[in-house]
Amino acid sequence: MTDSAQRPKRPSEDTVEATLLALAASADKGRSIAPEDVARAASPGPDWQAALPVVRRVAVRLAKAGRLVIYRKGRPVDPDELRGVFRLGLPPAGE
Repeated sequence: MTDSAQRPKRPSEDTVEATLLALAASADKGRSIAPEDVARAASPGPDWQAALPVVRRVAVRLAKAGRLVIYRKGRPVDPDELRGVFRLGLPPAGE
């Protein structure tokens, strides 16, 4: 078996983006979502954790474009300063 055959398959950035935005839009107003929920939805099965780096990369890109807010401890953070545990949400209406 080759090394690449053992590696879990990661979803595409397009798949993760669509999943992330759909989950964020379906969350109750003022609520955020966990990156793990996005990873599980975009990559169902036992290897969902392989999608987490893709989720982070897409979240940072969307936050820089103003389409997403990244939260740490309930407060928005600069996507370039993202460290540790975080949550995701759509920008408040009017922003």
